[in-house]
Amino acid sequence: MCQICEVATSGIGADGGSRFAAFANEPDSRRAAPVNLEAAHGAAASAMPEGVGTKGRKTLIKGGTVLSIDERVGNFAVGDVLVDGSKIAEVAARIDAPDAAVIDASGHIVMPGFIDAHSHQFETALRSFLADGILINDGRPESAHNYYESVLQKLSMGYRPQDVYINELFAGIAQIDAGVTAVMDISQIHHSPEHSDAAIEGLRAAGRRAVFGYFEGWGDKAKYPGDARRIRAQHFSSSDQLLSMFMGGEIYLPGYEEAWKIGRDLDLPIALHVVGTFGMQPTFDALATAGKFGSDCFFIHMTGMSEIGWKAAAAAGAHVTLAVPIEMQMRHGTPPIQKALDLGMSLSLSTDVECTMTADMFTQMRGVMTLQRMFANELALQGKEYPKLMSVWDALSLATIGGARGLKIDSKTGSLTPGKDADIILLDATALNVTPLNHAPGAVVTLMERSNVSTVLCAGQIKKWRGAMIGYDIPKLRAELDASRDYVFAAAGIERDLFRA
Repeated sequence: MCQICEVATSGIGADGGSRFAAFANEPDSRRAAPVNLEAAHGAAASAMPEGVGTKGRKTLIKGGTVLSIDERVGNFAVGDVLVDGSKIAEVAARIDAPDAAVIDASGHIVMPGFIDAHSHQFETALRSFLADGILINDGRPESAHNYYESVLQKLSMGYRPQDVYINELFAGIAQIDAGVTAVMDISQIHHSPEHSDAAIEGLRAAGRRAVFGYFEGWGDKAKYPGDARRIRAQHFSSSDQLLSMFMGGEIYLPGYEEAWKIGRDLDLPIALHVVGTFGMQPTFDALATAGKFGSDCFFIHMTGMSEIGWKAAAAAGAHVTLAVPIEMQMRHGTPPIQKALDLGMSLSLSTDVECTMTADMFTQMRGVMTLQRMFANELALQGKEYPKLMSVWDALSLATIGGARGLKIDSKTGSLTPGKDADIILLDATALNVTPLNHAPGAVVTLMERSNVSTVLCAGQIKKWRGAMIGYDIPKLRAELDASRDYVFAAAGIERDLFRA
């Protein structure tokens, strides 16, 4: 491992892996000789400017196409971004900083990192297991494996704290690779205080900004919602850190009123899934009528809700996050994109569950834009009045500053604004799938994907450099995730069939 990796992984484990477990990863001699990724990693790391992200060290990201996502700052066909330690110091067409380390951004789009407003990171080891899955068993043979029964009632029940940790950590690394520099993790896996601590440690070890969503768990050792007080005091007493906390307040669970009360006593925003499939509308309407909503409410999906609920949520200043591909795929209900837009609500995008769909924001931006335009275009073709067509600028805003506002971190991230933390990504616009560059936000939203994410900075620290992840022993962590996957499936009594119909 290169020296940079050894230093960066010291917070993860002395051997570069999880401190919860150690697993071997033997090469398969039957395969063709692989590319020497370790050597490539070392070469990429050695080309990095020294001291980036450290206090007192300035870094000039020079000569890129700058999308600031801040109207006051503006955008630049060719521009510079100056970073001072962990903070953005200046954004302009040209910045003179002779004492700064230089990152050559020519041929790249420079923009704020993406923000995933809702993801169940504990399901990383279950990737693609429910590629065809829906939420609830509808009695059809193809729905034998469904989210409620297979994931929540079986697979999730077998997670140990070390499983939670490696799933959280690997999810964070994978999303950094995709340019996602902030997330709200909603891991409904808090079977004990040890599970909760493992989730937080996994989020912290990834080294990016994250909101810890404290939701339910199951079993005799589960301490939700009361353990929120300990967690808040032990892990979130300071606002000057990459991690913050939301309180889960699922209204489909008995006793949700206590969770809401604890959350508000602790001054924590309250997040909950609002899904008509689970019959939540009457409870949601009752809360709306009783005036229980506030600007501290964070509503996920908002499918199948009544006018009463929608108007109360909008009037209260509540936030809505949509996971459009998942909502379409898993039968949550029609994504209420236009409803939220018409009511002028604070809105964001989120990836939801990797057991069914990829956790990148390129997929989310294309999903929300094409679906909104499909409905609007159909009205236009029928000769009816139709709403404004969503633009690539709109989609890009939802995936950045929209998520920051929803997660209450817009004072720190979501745009390239001087004074905010340097959560910055460089996207390769010279790649085969993009070049020639004719429209910067259009290229990001309609053409790009994970492979275009060249360099990622989280609070000024380089986490990905010229296509290579920095500071993680990926082979070792992958082996730990594989072993966790094997244990969880075995504990649930579910056979892994790579070719299941």
